[in-house]
Amino acid sequence: MPADLPTPLVAVADPVLARAGVELRLKRDDLAHPTVPGNKWRKLAPNLERALAEGCTRLVTFGGAYSTHVRATAAAAQALGLACVGVIRGEELATAPRNWSLRAAEAAGMELEFVSRAEFRAVATGEYHDLERRWGRCLVLPEGGSNALAVAGAAEIPREIPDLGERDVVCCPVGTGGTLAGIAAGLPPGGRAMGVAVLRGEGYLETEVTKLHHSAYGREFANWRIHHGYHGGGYGRVPAELDSFAAEFEQRHGIAVERRYVAKMLHAVYGLAGTAALPPGSRATAVVTGLPDPV
Repeated sequence: MPADLPTPLVAVADPVLARAGVELRLKRDDLAHPTVPGNKWRKLAPNLERALAEGCTRLVTFGGAYSTHVRATAAAAQALGLACVGVIRGEELATAPRNWSLRAAEAAGMELEFVSRAEFRAVATGEYHDLERRWGRCLVLPEGGSNALAVAGAAEIPREIPDLGERDVVCCPVGTGGTLAGIAAGLPPGGRAMGVAVLRGEGYLETEVTKLHHSAYGREFANWRIHHGYHGGGYGRVPAELDSFAAEFEQRHGIAVERRYVAKMLHAVYGLAGTAALPPGSRATAVVTGLPDPV
């Protein structure tokens, strides 16, 4: 399942940022792979290598009804000839018409298992023994795909960006924390990582990133921060102001913007430009983690 790496680095000239004294570059990880784009490929690739090395023939993972991670896992498993199970939050979805996201996962060969929200919390937080009894020896991937191997995969992102130094801030959206944890770990001395929360989770997300650093590297990193003022009201929510911002960015720069993650990150970059988070003279590299929804 090869990816097109390194992904392009594109300079964006924008008068709003120029007035604030901030440069912007886009790390186009959305172009890494056609069906497993962006941070999903970064996080999945080392886990898939482990699955193949250990002789696993099935992947099991978790997610909601529109989970990008679920779709990406299904596509990756299909490409490698692995069986795949998606445990989906919401037992009521079992008898409802499939949305476009779940249809895509099933079309790639994923078996969907719908469970109640209480059951989902139990299995998705580590009680895997029942899953292994049901589906046999398998590689279990956490919701969002963030684990120690995923962090190591995401750490390759800053290593593809030349000339990172003390004026640089590498930015990414934060859902489960794996991509931010990897970027922070992969930065050279002096570089900083800025995460933008896409859901309500102040304190919780910081704890998750710290846990991932301990799991992957056995230590903490002090070169990162998460900003919580740009989630738009919660996960999956795209208020009119955010949609308008993304549409204007698309029109000015000719780049399609995914709304639930990437738009929130870019909105934060513009909102924080010229402040202590992105002071004049700084250079922001925004990691475009995924593609817009097809529907």
